[in-house]
Amino acid sequence: MKRVDDFRLRFGKRELVPIVIGGMGVDISTAELALEVARLGGIGHISDAMVQTVSDRRYDTKFVSEKLKKYKANVASSDKSDVHFNLAVLEEATRNHVGRTMEAKRGDGMIFINCMEKLTMNLPRETLRMRLSAALDAGIDGITLSAGLHLGSFALMEDHPRFRDAKLGIIVSSSRALAMFLRKSARLQRLPDYVVVEGPLAGGHLGFGMDWAKYDLATLVTEVLAFLKAEHLDIPVIAAGGIFTGSDAAAFLEQGVAAVQVATRFTVTKECGLPDKIKQEYFKASEDDIEVNTISPTGYPMRMLKSSPAIGAGIRPNCEAYGYLLDAKGNCAYIDAYNREVELHPGAKKVSVKDKTCLCTHMRNFDCWTCGHYTYRLKDTTRRLPDGSYQILSAEQVFHDYQFSTDQKIALPD
Repeated sequence: MKRVDDFRLRFGKRELVPIVIGGMGVDISTAELALEVARLGGIGHISDAMVQTVSDRRYDTKFVSEKLKKYKANVASSDKSDVHFNLAVLEEATRNHVGRTMEAKRGDGMIFINCMEKLTMNLPRETLRMRLSAALDAGIDGITLSAGLHLGSFALMEDHPRFRDAKLGIIVSSSRALAMFLRKSARLQRLPDYVVVEGPLAGGHLGFGMDWAKYDLATLVTEVLAFLKAEHLDIPVIAAGGIFTGSDAAAFLEQGVAAVQVATRFTVTKECGLPDKIKQEYFKASEDDIEVNTISPTGYPMRMLKSSPAIGAGIRPNCEAYGYLLDAKGNCAYIDAYNREVELHPGAKKVSVKDKTCLCTHMRNFDCWTCGHYTYRLKDTTRRLPDGSYQILSAEQVFHDYQFSTDQKIALPD
């Protein structure tokens, strides 16, 4: 049986270990994790989700508190249409996060940034343009377009001097979605450098409805590879979602993909941004502890641990401070759900909102425990310590296990 290390991901003359770490926000895919993967010769992702919060935490800026101060008078209002991000501040925060990460990069690998279209930010086109442009300015190796069809995203970058230099890719969950993107971008005469095909077992938001279980990654990959062949397009395909072992990865590489994207096993590494006590929750989880629900205001189903504090929480919307999911008119599904519960329970000091969650606040506080389908297998990748907790792994340990393992074996840490 072949190993992942028997294959290479090729971008022109550049060769990389065909392992990509998926972009997990908010700052779960930390710069430290991405840098370690790049050092090892693969591709690490950082995320630009709530990048002003990330900048505040890491570089002592005050972007979030300044935004809250500016719009504080609007906190009690349900109308958030006037709550906007300062684009210059957004640019500075992105340059902070990306620029300092790239300055610290070592090794032969690459660092990409995950950019979600669903972060509409009450000014979808303008804020997305700024995020993309600032990341390119700051020297990012590549941008992965996620959480949406991104039909206009290439056009937002076409005037940037690095538009044809940086690696640009998109995450899709069907050949139909890829075909739509390619048609929309055809006039730019600029193909994506890679396509990530994400299956239904991935963590976080899914590109499927609640019928996600009807689909499987191997079939989706086959369809996308066949579509590209029929269109005479030579675009590397990266398989993602539920690839838990090196043997799983090698099987997809033998199927014809150029690389695999993995994330679940890296959520419990030292370099991951989740607090250690939450990593232990991931280790302890059983299969029954994991669900796919519809509490995300984005409209996408989302996989998470049932014990996530975000589920059923009824906190007041924090759009003045965050507001990343406000649409072009300043609306968010959580605001509507929260206001409904307040009206139903007049005088209550606290309400519970079951059908939606304040995703911005809960992701910022690490209270929305999104996870991959195979999270319940994490306990089998490490050792249990005398105090009952599980040994936290290093990113290098997990990366090398993917790279060199065979026969569905997982190397336990010393």
